[in-house]
Amino acid sequence: MVCEAVGAPLVGRRRSWPTAKKPTDVVIEVCACGVCRTDLHVVDGDLPRRAPEIVPGHEVVGRVAEVGPGIEALAAGMRVGAAWLGFACGVCPFCRRGDENLCPYAEFHGWTRDGGYSEAMIADGRFLFALPDGPDDTHFAPLLCAGLIGYRALRMAEDAERIGLYGFGAAAHIIVQVARWQGRRVHAFTRTGDEAAQALALRLGCVSAQGSDQAPPEPLDAAILFAPVGSLVPLALKAVRPGGIVVCAGIHMSDIPSFPYELLWGERTLRSVANLTRRDGEEFLALAPKASVTTTIETFALADANVALDRLRAGAISGAAVLAMKGSLQGDGAE
Repeated sequence: MVCEAVGAPLVGRRRSWPTAKKPTDVVIEVCACGVCRTDLHVVDGDLPRRAPEIVPGHEVVGRVAEVGPGIEALAAGMRVGAAWLGFACGVCPFCRRGDENLCPYAEFHGWTRDGGYSEAMIADGRFLFALPDGPDDTHFAPLLCAGLIGYRALRMAEDAERIGLYGFGAAAHIIVQVARWQGRRVHAFTRTGDEAAQALALRLGCVSAQGSDQAPPEPLDAAILFAPVGSLVPLALKAVRPGGIVVCAGIHMSDIPSFPYELLWGERTLRSVANLTRRDGEEFLALAPKASVTTTIETFALADANVALDRLRAGAISGAAVLAMKGSLQGDGAE
């Protein structure tokens, strides 16, 4: 499913099966791919276009079909995951200090290189994760971005005991399980009147669930904003105690309105999350089974990717949306 023009529906295309051309290439037969809000930002043009056309998708679970000679850790048939970060140079100052997520030469699945809204894709094998047995492919897929970015955002909240999650979708419904396992108290903030998201939050162990325009029942040590809504920043700053932290976890956010300095004063911290590192992935994928993380998903056929994106855009997905590749490209958009 190809994004050929900003703001236009994805189009189904038939292409030749990919083959490994570079030593580090790995061909993946895609089994499932999560539908992430970042995919919306790519399709809707919130992120600058980096290629004439692109196959979205960066929460990929699949099986290795072919391995280039430069990759020794993977073999045909292995279950692997591809996440947002598809390449980093390894030699720039950021990479050398362990911040490959900030590499100026980085490439990203589904934005600068073709991703997982496809029956097969090529990835750099050095940036793939060998996945263990466990959850089925569709339930595992959201862990590869919603889970990883949520984990990085939670780490940026440091040792906060009382955390507010603004926007209770794919990432929040995963990371609340980790936070509860760590013994933290979590409050959920959703769109006003989103009873389904609030019910899911309470079912997953949140202490409270309310509209994002409401004050928390207790001062927060930290707030994580998963909703890409800039107007939530002043509300979150107001909700955290002096010395508290507000983490903006999305790759794109609407403009932050001006707000009085007193909301930031008191040594409050406002920070952003940029992409992820392979270390984030290794740590989170090892931690997730210990915390008994599960995912709530709604599945779609590959040909119905536009339906999934529309439902995500409308806030109609409870948990995460996932494309399952069995019987793919049978819809009207296939060529």
